[in-house]
Amino acid sequence: MADSENEKTLRKIADAFKELAATVNSQTADMEVAPFSRACSFVSPLFGCLGIAFKFAEMDYVAKVDDLEEASKSIATLNAMLDRDMEENCVRKGGSHTRNLLRVKRGLDMVRVLFEQILATEGNSLKGPASKAYAQVFAPHHGWAIRKAVAAGMYALPTRAQLLKKLNEDEASARIQMQNYVAASAPVILYIEKLFLSRDLGVDW
Repeated sequence: MADSENEKTLRKIADAFKELAATVNSQTADMEVAPFSRACSFVSPLFGCLGIAFKFAEMDYVAKVDDLEEASKSIATLNAMLDRDMEENCVRKGGSHTRNLLRVKRGLDMVRVLFEQILATEGNSLKGPASKAYAQVFAPHHGWAIRKAVAAGMYALPTRAQLLKKLNEDEASARIQMQNYVAASAPVILYIEKLFLSRDLGVDW
């Protein structure tokens, strides 16, 4: 039985982000890179469960999270990570930790909006929720070719029931964990945005 509990992706995501939210809400501690990247890694399988439409997001997200995990071995906090990139004048360079953090934040935001939309809609189709989440979070940053590929991939999304089966959840437990993630991720995402805005870096690049 323990094995099936270990595979509860949504619970792992929700619990990890509750811990991050507690750090943010305490306002005494800086967000550490290690627990942040670990929490983000739990989200990775979710992109995989969404199929071809989000394949680009999965590959991009996983690579960026891996980079942050690597960075956590030598950099303690997200604050310190951004400061170091600013000192080295590489914030906007491809592959910089700061740029990767911004991309990861976008992935977390996409999942938050997706869950909100799933919770707000009836029916078995994920096309509406996924399309809204993509349009709100990713589309403004993507060129025409990627947007077209994603639109085509939306027809291959799993149904809601198929997604829950892949995530080893039933409807009731999934709703609870999705609500938990939506609530816990909001302050974490806001915290990351403030890191960028307080340094005049902006978040739209």
